[in-house]
Amino acid sequence: MNKRKIKENIYWLGAIDWDRRLFDSLVPLPDGTSYNAYLIEGSEKTALLDAVDPAMTDTLFSQLQDTAKVDFIISHHTEQDHSGTIPLLLERYPNAKVLTTPRGKTLLMDHLHLAEEVLVTVADGETLSLGDKTLRFIHTPWVHWPETMVSYLEEDRILFSCDFFGSHIAASELYVQDQARVYEAAKRYFGEIMLPFRAVISKNLEKLADLPVDIIAPSHGQVYNQPDWIVEAYRDWVLHPPRNLVVLPFISMHGSTRIMVDHLTAALTERGVQVELFNLTVTDIGKLAMALIDAATIVVGSPTVLAGPHPLTAYATFLANALRPKAQFVSIIGSYGWGGKTVETLAGMITNLKAEVLEPVLCKGLPDQSTFAALDQLADTIAQKHRENGFQ
Repeated sequence: MNKRKIKENIYWLGAIDWDRRLFDSLVPLPDGTSYNAYLIEGSEKTALLDAVDPAMTDTLFSQLQDTAKVDFIISHHTEQDHSGTIPLLLERYPNAKVLTTPRGKTLLMDHLHLAEEVLVTVADGETLSLGDKTLRFIHTPWVHWPETMVSYLEEDRILFSCDFFGSHIAASELYVQDQARVYEAAKRYFGEIMLPFRAVISKNLEKLADLPVDIIAPSHGQVYNQPDWIVEAYRDWVLHPPRNLVVLPFISMHGSTRIMVDHLTAALTERGVQVELFNLTVTDIGKLAMALIDAATIVVGSPTVLAGPHPLTAYATFLANALRPKAQFVSIIGSYGWGGKTVETLAGMITNLKAEVLEPVLCKGLPDQSTFAALDQLADTIAQKHRENGFQ
């Protein structure tokens, strides 16, 4: 892909990674991704904002073949998909300085072994003149690492947001065309990496609230030339109370737990509660993370394996605990063969959740009428809790 003009002397650079299907050896990428960098040619100085994943170095360097000088490399975030090419860029542009936050300086030295003398720290709100263009740096910690920042190009009203407002999508179009597709990808992206940092992100949103922004240019995914909707989506994901939704990740080894899951799903549906099931043998874990953004209640369905929960349900519980969703209630259902400590083990894995634990329902072997009655009672309790809290 060649470099692409956004506005006069402002260009998208980067690489479209159509084939990548896993990020950080963890995050599914069903639609691939992109690594976005941006070039701003001021009347006096030139700045390159971020870089690309090292695997895409040749693409970036091809786009820079007509750029004789880069004065500043802006590093918004230290992870290598944004910064990994910086050492090679410094070989090409040896007089360039790398601008970053104070915490970013330390991390760039740690992760890339950059020499301290090439690194310049910028304060929150500090500006940089490129001549006829002015960049303002805004610190946005925990979006999604502690050192992150964004850059605002004052004259052109462009927010270079790095991971903020990003989405993992490979697409030939520079600007968002299919808003519904990008909404889903951005929500997945938020759920996978930003959900634990909602409180700090809400403060960062407030820091950006008064900026007149015509374009948001993130480091992954397409550029927003109508950005209001993605900002409002973030406000919803960060600030809106949980919805009338139960997220139910589960495993069933011999059918008993699945019978319980299906019964509880039907009971909740009859009581007006939305349910999303995630069979962990086939689940895209990104879809589960996305559903957790809205869930008021999480119910884990697990059989007992060697006196404890099935490893896949333990993994899902660990994930939910790490992501710290807004859920207000949690419970556990499942079956066992002869005994065990499934409930105790899973309950001990959700210490990060500020949630009330509702009475678990476990049965020995196949569920019977008493099991179904207990599941009905759990459905009653969940529906009542949701009504009392006004979840819609």
